[in-house]
Amino acid sequence: MTDTTTVPDLVTSIAVLRARLDAARADGRAVALVPTMGSLHDGHLALVDRARELADVVVVSIFVNPLQFGPNEDFEQYPRTLDDDRAALAGHGVDVVFAPSVDEMYPSGASATTVTAGAVGGLFEGRSRPGHFDGVLTVVAKLLGIAQPHHVLFGQKDAQQVFLVQRMVRDLDIRTRVEVVETVRDDDGLALSSRNVFLDERNREAARALPRALEAAQSAADLGIDAVVAAAQSVLSGATGVELDYFAVVEPSTFEPVPDEHHGPARALIAARLGDTRLIDTELLTLG
Repeated sequence: MTDTTTVPDLVTSIAVLRARLDAARADGRAVALVPTMGSLHDGHLALVDRARELADVVVVSIFVNPLQFGPNEDFEQYPRTLDDDRAALAGHGVDVVFAPSVDEMYPSGASATTVTAGAVGGLFEGRSRPGHFDGVLTVVAKLLGIAQPHHVLFGQKDAQQVFLVQRMVRDLDIRTRVEVVETVRDDDGLALSSRNVFLDERNREAARALPRALEAAQSAADLGIDAVVAAAQSVLSGATGVELDYFAVVEPSTFEPVPDEHHGPARALIAARLGDTRLIDTELLTLG
């Protein structure tokens, strides 16, 4: 087992990572992968800690993937804090940080072969960020092909991403188990996100309306979908500084909007812009 007091090894080469993990698997050790874009916070560390419970070897990938950013999004501004991230992982039993360059991942430029997210990939986040999920699925497929982990871990906050990755793994018969870890929240209820660092005090206060709207939706769930939407809108309509992108309720098994007569499990989704920062959140409901 890894010395949990040390900073994990840094690997930037696909070939080196493959050789190391091939040797681990040959020794009968299970491998877990935690894909990230860095700027790690306690939500990421919850994924890492769960990975440590599941596997003998834990790999955290840190790669800001250009394929999932649109032309007007924050690819260049996205925080890159590799040294701090490796230090944050000390004490969590991570064996390797895999931090390839863009040229290492895409030596011929943007991949000519991509994974497409289908119709669901064009809803919600996909409607607001065209092509985003094709980029996500393509890089996740590459990382799974490189690491060939027994387990791969994602946070529930990115609910649409989780759904699409699970479907891709199932549809393409990838021999990796997708493990989902519940959303980690700050003391004020705001879901942890690498983009939270961009919120000033005023926008941080405004952002608290997102979890409050989800709480209101959950409280009204016994009364059905119309009550859920009304409860969330009541919170959001009184929130200054929140530019709502969407609030939606979907069936977890299809990720399509629930019909009016739906009863049982459902997932509420919300996305909003606070100043220049865009945040998402989600909550599981049971509609009565």
